[in-house]
Parts: sequence; structure tokens; C-alpha cells
Amino acid sequence: MNNIAVVYQSHYGTTQKYAEWIAESLEADLLNRKKVSVSDLSQYDMIIYGGGLYAGSILGVDLVSKSKLKHLVIFAVGLADPKIMDYSEIMTKGFPNQAYQPNQVYHFRGGIDYQKLSFLHRGLMALLKKTVEKKSDSEMSAESKAILETNGEKVDFTDKKMISPLISYVKNVKL
Repeated sequence: MNNIAVVYQSHYGTTQKYAEWIAESLEADLLNRKKVSVSDLSQYDMIIYGGGLYAGSILGVDLVSKSKLKHLVIFAVGLADPKIMDYSEIMTKGFPNQAYQPNQVYHFRGGIDYQKLSFLHRGLMALLKKTVEKKSDSEMSAESKAILETNGEKVDFTDKKMISPLISYVKNVKL
């Protein structure tokens, strides 16, 4: 296997869990986004970047979205079911420069524990819930429905099997 780094930024642990599973499966280096720079990443043949979805953005993706890396794979982790969620706006926002697009993108379902949310995040989720509740059923996105379904709960949708397509992709890439 070539020189691979799995870089992640996680607030509450679900993105970190996926990053650890991926790094272990690929025997790749595991790096916390807060402790690396773009120049640190230039030594790798492939970067797999993972971040949680917050306010329509991938947490910390600016590290990899503004630089040309040799081979970039992205995974985003959020509450909504990836099978029904449209991530196109999130990817456009995260990667506005056409020259720096990822080679492959994956979306995994995470979790939430309202008891562990920071004061700020708890307040933002309460505001978001109020906004979502005003929408009609036809206006509700998959993300909006997930917010209402999980409000105030502790849920964990993480599943190690979700990383299988990413692992297969990486193992079949010729670098």
C-alpha cells in the first residue's frame, strides 16, 4: 500500500471513529486535523479527509480544499441518512475551486448525544429545530427530518460496514 494519511476533525467522536476504522483497515497514518498543516500532507500519496457536517459545511475541510494534493478522498459524517441526503450543495461550498476537487467522496451516518453537546451547539440545535418545525412536509429535507427525529436523544448510527466502499476504492487506486 502506498503512503496514505487519514486526517479527521471531530467534535463529538463519530468522525474520529470512522477515521480510526479507515486508518486501521488501510494501515494508514491517522492525523488529527488540528495538529497538521498542508505542508505536512504533501509527503503522502493519498489523503483521506473526514469531517462532521455542521451548518451545511464539512468541519475543517479548508485544510484540503484550497491545495492541490496528489490524491484526495473525502468522507463527511452527518445525522441524515446518506441514501436520501443530497450533499451537492455541501460539496460545492466546501470545494468552490474546480482545480481542487476530491477524487472520491463518501458520506457516512454519524450520531448525536444532546447531553454532550456544548452550550453553543445545544442552542444552535434548538434554533434549528424551531426553524425546521415551521416547514411543511414537502419543504423538509432529509437533514431536517433527521434533526426532528433525533431531537433531545442519544443516537448512534455509526457502522463499520459503511467504510467498505471507501476501503475498496483506495485498495484499487493505482498511485
